[in-house]
Amino acid sequence: MPRGPAALAAAALFLAFVSPLCALTVALFSARGLHHLVLVLVAAPALALAFPLRLPFARIGGFLGLSLFLWLWHLPAAYTLAWNSHAAYWLMQAGLLGSGFAFWSSVFRVERPAERVASVGLVLALAGQMGLIGAILTFSPRLLYLQHLGATEAYGLGALADQQLAGLIMWVPGMLPLALIGARLLRRGWREASAA
Repeated sequence: MPRGPAALAAAALFLAFVSPLCALTVALFSARGLHHLVLVLVAAPALALAFPLRLPFARIGGFLGLSLFLWLWHLPAAYTLAWNSHAAYWLMQAGLLGSGFAFWSSVFRVERPAERVASVGLVLALAGQMGLIGAILTFSPRLLYLQHLGATEAYGLGALADQQLAGLIMWVPGMLPLALIGARLLRRGWREASAA
């Protein structure tokens, strides 16, 4: 077990579920967005490096599962369900982390150039989805998550501005880890092709 990735995964899970960030997600939707980025772009890849899954169909299954949970978390009705039900909340969190773990395990475990190209394509597809969700949140003229109405003012933000900030967090800083991972995969593929 690689110690670095395992320690990073533990730190990310601590940040997401034990640190003040977790409590802050009740007040700020932008904190919820950051919380999800920590799960999907730090904890899940680190877990995949430390404890790689070797499941059939993990690449496409992980991608589809992660896509499903990303969109579910951002549908107002599903968000309300998770807000009102502890079971739904933890199911959504487990789904996001578990599908992310499967996705990143398959992305990092590539053996042939064609698999590497497919993995880079899926990372780009994930980036596209996250960018689209971020843009929807940033440019929506109305508040989509009424649960945060009245809770954001203590932090100097209106609820709509908080939602827009969440979109920007997902759209801009959220793309950086994806770009780094995609570039690293492409670099490794380039080296392998040059050596062949």
